[in-house]
Order: sequence, then C-alpha cells, then structure tokens
Amino acid sequence: MLTSYLATVLLIELTPGPNMAYLAALTLGSGRRAGLAAVAGVALGLALIGVAAALGFAALVAANPVIWNALRWAGTAYLFYLAWETWRGEAETSPAGTPETGSSGVRYFQRGVITNILNPKAALFYVAIVPRFVPDTGAALAWGLMLTAISLAVATAVHLTIVVLAAQLYPLLQQPGRMRSTRHILAIGLVTIAIWFLFNTAAPKA
Repeated sequence: MLTSYLATVLLIELTPGPNMAYLAALTLGSGRRAGLAAVAGVALGLALIGVAAALGFAALVAANPVIWNALRWAGTAYLFYLAWETWRGEAETSPAGTPETGSSGVRYFQRGVITNILNPKAALFYVAIVPRFVPDTGAALAWGLMLTAISLAVATAVHLTIVVLAAQLYPLLQQPGRMRSTRHILAIGLVTIAIWFLFNTAAPKA
C-alpha cells in the first residue's frame, strides 16, 4: 500500500503546477538561496494543509463552494501578482538587486507558504487521495499524519531538485539584457500556470 502511495504522490508532484513554476522562476531570477527559502515555505504550507486535512478541516473547505472558489480566485490573483513582479524585475527578481539577505529569505519563505495556503488543489489531494490509503482498522488520524509526512518528504525532494537544477542556469543569466528576456518568459509562464490553475480547480469534489 505504501509503495502505491509513494508512486501516486511522486506522479502528482512531477506534474507541472504552481509550486514547480514558481520555484523555477524564482530560482532562475533570484538564485539558489531564494529558491531554498521558498522550498521551506512551500513545505510548511503543505504541512499545514495536511494536518488540517487529517483533522477534518480541509474536507469542509472542499465541500463548501464559496470557500473553495474564494481560495482558487485568491490563488490565481496571487500568481498573477508574482508574474507581474517577475515581469517588472523588482529588487527580488533581478540579480542586480538581490542581496540574498535574511530579510529577503523571509519574504521568499512567506510567499512559499501563501502560494500553498491559497491552493485548494493541495487541500483536495489530502481530502480525495490520502483517505484512500488509510486502513479501515482505526487510527485514521495517525495514518493521515504519517501519509502527510511521506507526501511532504516526496514533494520537498522534488522541489529541491527543481531549485538545484534551476540554480545551475542562474550564473548564465547575469547579463542585464539576458535577464530581462528571461524574466519576461518566466512571467508569461507564471500567467499560463495561473490560468491553468484557475480552470483546473473549477470543480472540487467533496
């Protein structure tokens, strides 16, 4: 059962989505430390959703169309905001203005958390997928927390791989003209993901 669960989680995590797009864009634009800070934030966001699901709160969100749609629209708007910042090339998205200080790390960490809190699809995973792997022998909470920990480990490993790979390209993008073109491409990619996210989360299942 755990092997099947691991395969399911890995397949889902390898499917392009908001986390993958944001981490790649951030690392390509701001470097490895920024990406790692965001990975930590994403991990915390997923952990919070997983625990909420194990306690039954995520199921309430998935069953409430008003809350669900509020989250998906807020998540879409936030992705558009990140795309706009990437396009403009503000301090945190341009190499010339990205001293990788502690305050910047906190900002990237916070954005990683927010990106997942506003992602109802993450809640849907824990509501629709995780319960299928919980035995009927009781201790549902313990199993839910354990499966959450496993999915979090797999997701973090995938996200770290994305950051490491993207960081290899970061030194090649230091030239201002090249970085500006890269920012624009990344911004368009984030807009595409935002639109995909909006339509792909339109029909929650209780």
